[in-house]
Amino acid sequence: MNKKQRAGLGGIVYSTDPAFSFEPIHKEEVSTPEKKAQKLRISLDKKQRAGKAVTLVEGFVGKTGELEDLGKALKTFCGTGGSVKEDLIIIQGDQRAKIEAYLKKLGYTGARVI
Repeated sequence: MNKKQRAGLGGIVYSTDPAFSFEPIHKEEVSTPEKKAQKLRISLDKKQRAGKAVTLVEGFVGKTGELEDLGKALKTFCGTGGSVKEDLIIIQGDQRAKIEAYLKKLGYTGARVI
């Protein structure tokens, strides 16, 4: 097995369990509820980021592709960088007001700043 094939194994290299099989771990994708039903939380974080502020958008329920599309739309709207990791959208800088207004414009009426 090369490194690319082992990447989906969750870091398992060796197991003493005779019944163990190298099955990739698949996360079940949940269908995305309506935008009005989404309760997104927008917050500012500076911890473990060398004092630089980032805006976090948490609470999205749905498919990973839709989360990535929302993250890309937010990055484009704010004109900054960012990423989508572990069901969390990270936008560089303090963009809380912009993001809240944009999400409400998109129809996410449950979005609120913490």
